[in-house]
Amino acid sequence: MGTNTSLKRSLGLWAIVALGLGYMTPTVVFDTFGIVSKQTGGLVPLAYIVGLIVMLFTAISYGKMVKVFPSAGSAYTYTRETMGPRLGFLVGWASLLDYLLLPLVNAVIIRLYMESLFPDASAWIWVLIYVAFVTAINAISMKSTSGVNIILVVFTIALMAAFVVLGAIQLYKGMGTGTLLTIQPLFQANMHITAVLTGATVVCFSFIGFDAITMYTEEAKDINMMPKAIAFTVLIGGGIFFVGAYFAQTLFPDVSVFNVVDDTLPEIALYVGGVVFQLIFLAGAFAATTASGLASHSSVSRLLYVMGRNGVLPKKLFGYVHPKFRTPLFNVIFVGLVSLLAMGPSLELVSAVINFGALIAFTFVNLSVIAYFVFKKKQYQTPKQIISYIVMPTLGAAFTGVLWAHLHADAFIGGIVWVVIGVIYMFIMSKVFKRDITDLGVDEAEKMTS
Repeated sequence: MGTNTSLKRSLGLWAIVALGLGYMTPTVVFDTFGIVSKQTGGLVPLAYIVGLIVMLFTAISYGKMVKVFPSAGSAYTYTRETMGPRLGFLVGWASLLDYLLLPLVNAVIIRLYMESLFPDASAWIWVLIYVAFVTAINAISMKSTSGVNIILVVFTIALMAAFVVLGAIQLYKGMGTGTLLTIQPLFQANMHITAVLTGATVVCFSFIGFDAITMYTEEAKDINMMPKAIAFTVLIGGGIFFVGAYFAQTLFPDVSVFNVVDDTLPEIALYVGGVVFQLIFLAGAFAATTASGLASHSSVSRLLYVMGRNGVLPKKLFGYVHPKFRTPLFNVIFVGLVSLLAMGPSLELVSAVINFGALIAFTFVNLSVIAYFVFKKKQYQTPKQIISYIVMPTLGAAFTGVLWAHLHADAFIGGIVWVVIGVIYMFIMSKVFKRDITDLGVDEAEKMTS
């Protein structure tokens, strides 16, 4: 009875940007610092510059496509409408790996924080409490999610500014490189570009969020502000990541001082500001991770909603919107259940697998621009059109392809298994249930393109 209920348009520009920044989790730069520093040989800021360049090209493509298809669904919708339902389904399925695991990875980070504070307590209890809180907030309303998220993001950015000030003081006292201005975190004589690219695939995990805000298109007060929201999210988030990575790298040129390389944030805060600052900074990290959890949980719920509304997933469940809360309630609860799996895996493993789906989605969004504007609309007559609809998205697709080729082996294995499951599901839908993927969601597609 609730499947015809629409999502509520309640989000302004900065509310959407805040959701994107919250999704990106500004403090994740410190969580993955040890992993990336070890991979790149102490060039984490350079890895973030590479990641930012790739994300900017892709963000421009997202901005173009969100105006053409003002619907939730992101890469799934764009690929489906420009390159066909079957390919769209597979891209959407790959994106699900990314989006489903992002709420889970936030729960993993919370678990690691609590384990560092209470090593003798059972880890599962922290995961359970956190997941229950995030699920409940998302189930009630999008407006409540946005309001809580903005408060958490502001608190997080303020604490990161405090880290920069304390870090500058420690550098002045001789810690790390002993100087505030150095090219060591950006260039070294013995640097290896392959190592930097491998590190960039990990930091791309930090940027996931700018693309996720396209899921809120149907809840934006004005869809014309979406391209601007995407650009602001990438640039602000990239700037925060670079500054955080630069100060962390100058303070800790290598990972030898860390006891736990898988999540270095607690130790970074301790060495820079002492026990009191560590506790305060952990509180900020909790805030950032919770904000990311709220945003990622809500966005994947909306991707599932679009796929359910189109009939790709069981419509009665995944296409359902609660008549009172006007949220995709079943999806919110489903994502919460998946997030409970955070009781076991490592941060490095989960973040690697996430990037498999994310980079596939980014690649096909760039290709969607070419498919729509060049092949469907024939807009390649002027130099501006050639640059905008051919050169820029081709570079975006090429850059994401290069990063995809440098993914960790575990990410390839997990990602390929997931895609194979998607192919099997598509086969079962068409052969067993006699429903061709090309026939699913026709009415919705017509609505979006009319």
